[in-house]
Amino acid sequence: MTPERPVPARAAVPRPTPVRPARPADAPELVRLRGLMFAAMTGAEDHGPWRATAEAELRARLAEPVRTLAAFVVDDPADPGRLASCAVGTLERRLPAPGHPDGLFGFVFNICTDPGQRSRGYARACTEALLAWFDAHRATRIDLHASDGGEALYRSLGFHEHSTALSRTRPLEG
Repeated sequence: MTPERPVPARAAVPRPTPVRPARPADAPELVRLRGLMFAAMTGAEDHGPWRATAEAELRARLAEPVRTLAAFVVDDPADPGRLASCAVGTLERRLPAPGHPDGLFGFVFNICTDPGQRSRGYARACTEALLAWFDAHRATRIDLHASDGGEALYRSLGFHEHSTALSRTRPLEG
């Protein structure tokens, strides 16, 4: 009788992260994640009127047949109706210029993963989907403001320093 040989363990096959385009019904969750992003950056959560305005804007823009705003999300695998992660950006048409023959630029303004869902590749998957959307629309430059926590991800996706522009902020009316 031959002794039984152990069966070699199968290596776990990584499953692709299920990224999908956001829908208008995702607006409240996109705003929740945006609030978490701001809280992480400032250390304080803000439940001000911006949330209702942002939700209305997201609902309207995600319903447009031709979009200049895109959002890609990963659903929370344990909690239906809740998002685990998102990446949101806009496409802007400017005047064409050398190196930008179509005058299309992208701006990434919201990448966030729920703290309980981090380190699973969700932010990367959402960001890659958003970058593919920008590429499909022929954006020749994509800008973002990186937090310390996100900088390594963005650099790994090809982002680098660009000239710093001046900016002007209108004070909020109080």
